[in-house]
Amino acid sequence: MHPHGPHGWEEGSSMMLPFLGVTFLIPLLLALAGFYLWRTGRLNLPTLRRSPEDGAKEILAERFARGDMTSEDFLDRAAMLNWTPGSDRLPPRLGKR
Repeated sequence: MHPHGPHGWEEGSSMMLPFLGVTFLIPLLLALAGFYLWRTGRLNLPTLRRSPEDGAKEILAERFARGDMTSEDFLDRAAMLNWTPGSDRLPPRLGKR
């Protein structure tokens, strides 16, 4: 006979199984909740790559805010980027939220 049961487990070790399940279940639920919030747009994560157009929109908006160009120039240049200011927000800067 084996001293610790048929599979080398002590008799009371099966009581730990529910705790092990909870240990894996909580991170899984947190990951799923984070994914859901990210997909629905409620959680903004910094992006690692941005398109050149996103950078151009940011520069254009900064120059307009500083007063370097008129509103007509701003709207003309935004139209070249197929961007209607106010219809969508600027993408977040790299490393910032």
